[in-house]
Amino acid sequence: MTTPPPVALTIAGSDCSSGAGIQADLKTFQHFRVHGLTAITCIVSETANIVRAVSPVPVEIVADQVALMLDSFPVAAAKTGMLFSAAHVRAVVQLIRRHPGIQWVVDPVMIASTGASLLEEDAVAAYREHLLPLATVITPNLPEAETLLGRAIPDLAAVEPAAVALAEKFGTAVLLKGGHLEDDECLDLLAEPDGSVHYFTAQRLSVPGSHGTGCTLSAAIAARLALGDALPVAVGHAKAYLTATLRESYSFSAPSGEIIHALNQGTTPLL
Repeated sequence: MTTPPPVALTIAGSDCSSGAGIQADLKTFQHFRVHGLTAITCIVSETANIVRAVSPVPVEIVADQVALMLDSFPVAAAKTGMLFSAAHVRAVVQLIRRHPGIQWVVDPVMIASTGASLLEEDAVAAYREHLLPLATVITPNLPEAETLLGRAIPDLAAVEPAAVALAEKFGTAVLLKGGHLEDDECLDLLAEPDGSVHYFTAQRLSVPGSHGTGCTLSAAIAARLALGDALPVAVGHAKAYLTATLRESYSFSAPSGEIIHALNQGTTPLL
């Protein structure tokens, strides 16, 4: 009998264009040869260019999906993506507390790359108070970090103090993603609760869009943690994988002539 691979769970929304959300997470897990489980929180009608509709899955159904997966499989690592509401956040938190041995990657998905809101207003407080302190690592981009901190992160010099402040505030590791900064290189900075700081840089690539990059990065971190990597090593592998998918990314032309971007996850060599 074949030895089963490590298991990772994603709790996130469904993106029908397959560039982000559950679909991107599963492609990423498959790339790293990790068995992926899912719990769908929302059904989203979207492309890289527009979020047209968001329909949340009832909280009790989300909770039942997560509970069944955690009770049925040896989940080594898990990630959360789009959770939508405070009620969804609280339901996930209750289940996390029942499974303390799992490493959790929390991607605090708040705003789509199109600018559309993906989170109800009361959910931010639930993230701060209940979910983030339970995470192994959180992976905010700059706008999300600004929301969590309550202050601006205007430039490169402010990134490290912001990441360290978030790590201290929530007692967890923080991977602050600097992709929104205007710079030739993309800097992600990992601040750990013990005060150590790690820098990860990659050349900025010119691509039609960046739809799903945050989902892909956090899923790759979860996959590498499931495989047994230490957190800085997992982040390094995840960053390299994301850069490779962007380099190999492609675009579709819709019948209207609109250019729709998709990440080419799952087709690059294993890292």
